[in-house]
Amino acid sequence: MADRGVSSGEAEASVGTDLHLELSGRGSRREQLMLALREAITSGRLAPGTRLPPYRTLAVDLGIARNTVGEAYAELVAEGWLTARQGSGTHVASRATPLPTPAAGDRARRSAPEARQVAYDFMPTSPDASAFPRSAWLRSARRALNDAPGDAFGVGDPRGRVELRTALTEYLARARGVRTAPHRIVVCAGFAHALRILGEVLEDTVAVESYGLAFHRSLLTGAGLRTVPLTVDADGARTAELGAVGAGAVLLTPAHQFPTGGPLRPERRTAAVDWARATGAVVLEDDYDGEFRYDREPVGAVQGLDPDRVVYLGSTSKSLSPALRLGWLALPESLVDDVLAVKGVREMWTGVGDQLTLADFLACGAYDRHVRLMRRTYRRRRDRLVAVLAERAPHIGVGGIAAGLHAVLDLPPGTERDTVRAAGRLGLALEGLGAFRHPDSAMEPREGLVIGFGAPPDHAFNGALQALCTALPPAP
Repeated sequence: MADRGVSSGEAEASVGTDLHLELSGRGSRREQLMLALREAITSGRLAPGTRLPPYRTLAVDLGIARNTVGEAYAELVAEGWLTARQGSGTHVASRATPLPTPAAGDRARRSAPEARQVAYDFMPTSPDASAFPRSAWLRSARRALNDAPGDAFGVGDPRGRVELRTALTEYLARARGVRTAPHRIVVCAGFAHALRILGEVLEDTVAVESYGLAFHRSLLTGAGLRTVPLTVDADGARTAELGAVGAGAVLLTPAHQFPTGGPLRPERRTAAVDWARATGAVVLEDDYDGEFRYDREPVGAVQGLDPDRVVYLGSTSKSLSPALRLGWLALPESLVDDVLAVKGVREMWTGVGDQLTLADFLACGAYDRHVRLMRRTYRRRRDRLVAVLAERAPHIGVGGIAAGLHAVLDLPPGTERDTVRAAGRLGLALEGLGAFRHPDSAMEPREGLVIGFGAPPDHAFNGALQALCTALPPAP
């Protein structure tokens, strides 16, 4: 339906009688309406929770097409400015906090395309950023800087500060069963940096799990390596397939398979290590979510079975914050020099202040206390997710919840794509299982959603779950 134009006797700006919106400036009527609504929200004229008029009413008031209003509302919901629930109308989002009125120059700059925002973040790789232990971290930072030797502020060792490597050696042995030594640990700027380095060290082909992060696979292929998929089932990767794929390394998530969930069975762990010993290959162990378990005993690292054939990769991205950019490699002795050669002769990636602070944070027990606190927090959220789905969507199966920061919701065949789109219209950031499937996998595709329950803060969690249930397909 085309927009109805204003009559020649009207002013150049159209005025909405209820919201007092002025549609003016450049761009389509939809773009003008979106800009006017954003400005009304950021100025505080439209307070959080305000109910907006129905499409038809606002369209008549402004003299534009009803479809134009509907499209503007939908896009603002996707950006996080508005919320919409069937039967209750469209409202200003509670997180759309008013901002100071911008100057004229700032207003002009804001008319350019803006970064898309979401109302609720269900991405499975996100922890609760608001829970970062600021006070405890600050205390460790003060102690670490006061006690740091003078050489800590000179040219950095590419292995990382010895204080951190020593603290990691103790902590990983105690909490994860990792057998290593400070000279075999190399500090990196997070997991992705560690995997990128290994991509330059490894050769030819790396076996990966059929379901996993496409970003991790791209880091390997970007280094000139080929990736081949291993079948994944309820017991993790079928490592018995390694003998047939011709790989020189395998990347596994043994503690909690990402994203399907569940630990790697003991016999499959030993099969991977036996294969590496027999062929001279290496196992790359991504200890994803290893510290967050709820309904089972801790599962130690595969690295403890054979430190000379397994590379252990860890980071603070889930346990503390991805913003710290701190990760580590616990390496076989034979790979230390090769990794350092790729990383460079000087530390150019991780700041000494954060390294020293993390070392103190580990040594004083603050890291353990924070992990225990977040384990309880995430377990409550997981239990709430399961309870709400059992009440509102009992036809949706929930799996992969014994550990980690995400759950897998099984969907009826043929509904994944439409469900992801419906969630986007409601302002939810989430992904379907299909986004994680290796393109060469011979497995029968699964239909589902990967729901991270780490990011939504406690005060917003119930609202996020209600919006999620609205997006799910109805019972057959």
